[in-house]
Amino acid sequence: MEKGKQEILDPRFAGFLLDSMADGVFTLDDQGRITTWNAAMERISGYTSDEAMGRACSMLNFNLCIEKDCPTGVNACGIYTKGAVDAKECMLKHKDGHSVPVLKSARLVKDEAERVIGIVETVTDLTELKMARRRAEEFSRRLGEIHRLDNIIGKSHNMQQVFASIRAAAASEATILVQGESGTGKELVAGAIHYNGVRSDRPMAAVNCSALSESLLESELFGHVKGAFTGAIRDRVGRFEGAAGGTILLDEIGEVSPFIQVKLLRVLQEREIERVGESRRRKIDIRVIAATNQDLYQLVREGKFREDLYYRLKVFPILVPPLRERKEDIPLLTDFFINQQNRKTGKQIRSLSSTAMRLFLDHPWPGNVRELENAVEHAFVLCKGGEIDIFDLPVELRQAKYQTHISNPDLGLMDSRSRGAGITKAGLIEMLNHCNWNKAEVARQLGVSRTAIWKHMKKWQIPLSPQPDTMGND
Repeated sequence: MEKGKQEILDPRFAGFLLDSMADGVFTLDDQGRITTWNAAMERISGYTSDEAMGRACSMLNFNLCIEKDCPTGVNACGIYTKGAVDAKECMLKHKDGHSVPVLKSARLVKDEAERVIGIVETVTDLTELKMARRRAEEFSRRLGEIHRLDNIIGKSHNMQQVFASIRAAAASEATILVQGESGTGKELVAGAIHYNGVRSDRPMAAVNCSALSESLLESELFGHVKGAFTGAIRDRVGRFEGAAGGTILLDEIGEVSPFIQVKLLRVLQEREIERVGESRRRKIDIRVIAATNQDLYQLVREGKFREDLYYRLKVFPILVPPLRERKEDIPLLTDFFINQQNRKTGKQIRSLSSTAMRLFLDHPWPGNVRELENAVEHAFVLCKGGEIDIFDLPVELRQAKYQTHISNPDLGLMDSRSRGAGITKAGLIEMLNHCNWNKAEVARQLGVSRTAIWKHMKKWQIPLSPQPDTMGND
């Protein structure tokens, strides 16, 4: 090819190029007649190339061309005065009559003498995007329903105080500290505050601070830049930035290291974060809700938690009472979980027998509402009739030696030291044997976290699977 001359694309390659595109492309001549119609246009519109050729694009009946409905004649088309249409969302009429959401762009094509020789239009099918938007809206709506205030069950005086605190917190922008034993529903309280507040249309992020190591938690919360550490192959936005304008729940806040405590203090004081490996400070607009099952003030006195961070978090504290302190709510909660399981399983169980309900009311519920929910789910597996009886319930409700009695005279919280305090080595091994060494099932039946079971097994050097010597005593 001579220097200065452009190579002209072979028409055969041009056809292949058009047909390989995911977006619909068609061209019109200066009379507004279709001259090119690629494969994607056939898929999007339902019209084959043979059916489209020579016809006006008005056959697609775009509901929005430039600023109005699709004109009947090419001379009235606004493209001639505008010269271009950039990424306009509209609908086209499919051959079979249904509407297709699309993103439309168009360009007027002129020759060297500035005479119009045609129009090129591109059409992007937005059907999947629209469906994704609807799913996101539906998910957001369902989240709002899940976290409605009336979905937190309770009529006791203690819970009425919690409801009042949630309403007050939702109407403010204050930092909230939700305290309560494991399984009391602290996440539900945090969700209710967010979804009943002014930030309800913005995202809510939740981070379990005890589930990650210090370095991973730092990256998860604050993000990192490419090359900040081994494996950081690209920039990553952290949870604080990802939930901008919304709310972040810092669950198990009492487990964070002193280093993370310092970084969180800066967030609360300055509303700024720094990504790992970057010195640039980024302003953030976010509401912070912290949750813990520990006595943070006791951790402050022991030097394990920063006092200044404690008071920054404790602007508006909410204490969620343990189930043993609101036993009048047990029948309500039981009915709720029975109805929930009926919908899931298709069964028609009506209630608990009087004996089983008496056992429910007498049980200390160390795992709180979560343990109650698990007990009902367990009963649904065994129950064959219309009423849950005592023998359908988990073993720890029927055998007192498996019960863990937890108490804290100051706050009624279950901290990391008292969690599972009633569990013995022999009792844990017996429970493991009873549950076929399924650690998750043991945790569920005891109403504690799986992590707590692993910690006890490590402390007492209990093997991960049954061994000949795992039936020994303490």
